[in-house]
Amino acid sequence: MNRSLLKIITITAVSIILYSCGGTKQAAPNPANMPVPVNVFEAHAGKATYFDKFPGTVTALMQVDIHPEVEGYVTGIFFKEGDHVTKGQKLYSIDDSKYQASYNSAQANVKVANSNLEQAQKDADRYVYLNEHDAVAKQILDHAMTTLQNAKDQVTAAKQDLTKTKTDLSYSVIRAPFDGTIGISQVKVGNTVNVGQTVLNTISSDNPMAVDFVVNEKQIPRFLGLKQHPPAASDSVFSLLLPDNSLYAGSGQISFIDRGVNPLTGTITVRLVFQNDASILRAGMSCTVRVRNGDTTAQMLVPSKAIVEQMGEYFMYVAKDTLIASTDTAKNKDAQPQGPSLHAVQRKVTLGQTIADKVIVLAGIGEGDKVIIDGVQRLRPGAPIILGGPKPAAH
Repeated sequence: MNRSLLKIITITAVSIILYSCGGTKQAAPNPANMPVPVNVFEAHAGKATYFDKFPGTVTALMQVDIHPEVEGYVTGIFFKEGDHVTKGQKLYSIDDSKYQASYNSAQANVKVANSNLEQAQKDADRYVYLNEHDAVAKQILDHAMTTLQNAKDQVTAAKQDLTKTKTDLSYSVIRAPFDGTIGISQVKVGNTVNVGQTVLNTISSDNPMAVDFVVNEKQIPRFLGLKQHPPAASDSVFSLLLPDNSLYAGSGQISFIDRGVNPLTGTITVRLVFQNDASILRAGMSCTVRVRNGDTTAQMLVPSKAIVEQMGEYFMYVAKDTLIASTDTAKNKDAQPQGPSLHAVQRKVTLGQTIADKVIVLAGIGEGDKVIIDGVQRLRPGAPIILGGPKPAAH
């Protein structure tokens, strides 16, 4: 078969196929010109309550390690670990046999010193009387007065020794220095403890509790204002999120702002105080401090899903009515344009605080703007749109 015959057969076959299909088909409409179904949110300014959040740490207002003041072996433990204890409550006892013996000896020494003083006083009084009548040598009187003074000094020394031994004896019983929660005992009954070396336990105050967090130095005026003009106790300006993300039932007050700024980080520590009646807050616990923003001006709140990010900048699409000229309009100046049609207009926006599923828009949209919230992924600037896009699935 030569090439001419093959060409004739091919042309004939194509003609038959086109005839059987009813002629040449028209081109399908360009999908780019089809309106995109969308849903919109009408923007309105209103009151926006939101919280600034800071990582915080729960801290006891008072916390001390308990050390023994005398040495010996532990003879008793009088608390349950982790319990709340009260000031003056008996916690430990240390063998007091030698301290009791020292105290008894000191008491006896005080009695002896007092007897010697009494005798020296009588001798001195007698020699003073005799000296007044020139019946005794001056030297004897001087010796009697010296003996009297020595006896007085011995009484003073004996009493001081008695005080010391009494103190040592009292130190054999260790009591809670303040109300608080006591931890795990570091010693058991029978263990020997030494002064300045052994830590018996740790006790920390538990109500109220402090929460420390750091803020940027730029926010110092804000927190100084809150300290100088504290909110009412019932006002939840300061609140806590616990480690399980639950909200703590209670509000706090500023206790103090640290004396100086950390020059390495440019931050400063702020301390809040919270009541802890239910003993939920524990020293060392991590939490999130929420500080309610005090700005009462109306804010523009828009659903966060309307945001489009492009190279670090943020945009939103707004539905706008526009007049679109027909193809005849360009050829005939007297031709009328088509009716209003919705199109997506891109707006660059400045964002503020995120509140739940919404975000504050500081600039870029205005009151009454119809912000596109569904279908934004398929939009381009100027794209035709139609209201009534698919609703988001309910969660």
